[in-house]
Amino acid sequence: MGKLPYYGGGKMKETFEIVYFEKDDSDCPVENFLHSLNKKMAAKAYRVIAMLSEYGNGVAGIYSKHLDDGIFELRIKEGSNIGRVMYFFYYNKTIVLTNGFIKKTQKTPKRELETAKKYRAIFLERMDKNGKEI
Repeated sequence: MGKLPYYGGGKMKETFEIVYFEKDDSDCPVENFLHSLNKKMAAKAYRVIAMLSEYGNGVAGIYSKHLDDGIFELRIKEGSNIGRVMYFFYYNKTIVLTNGFIKKTQKTPKRELETAKKYRAIFLERMDKNGKEI
């Protein structure tokens, strides 16, 4: 997904760019998570990601929640399965998806939140002042 123009209400609107975090070995935790989902849940996940791209921080309530220190979770539910995709906002209308998991408990596991923070730190280390990868 990238920046796509959207026609709404008589004016062009630029959407948020969605970026999947990649580890140094090019492994992509979010992509791996999305590919592990059954077809119905994956379709819902991609639909919620598209909504995030279109509305950014306007996506809230049942679809998104701020957890801690600028880390948010996208909420995906299909039947009794509950999935989460962790993300953060970056400059110039960019949203970085870091990791995903199937939720088994009421509370978001601390290790998943810490993983998202770790991936954010790695991502930020790679970027220069202009938001370009070094």
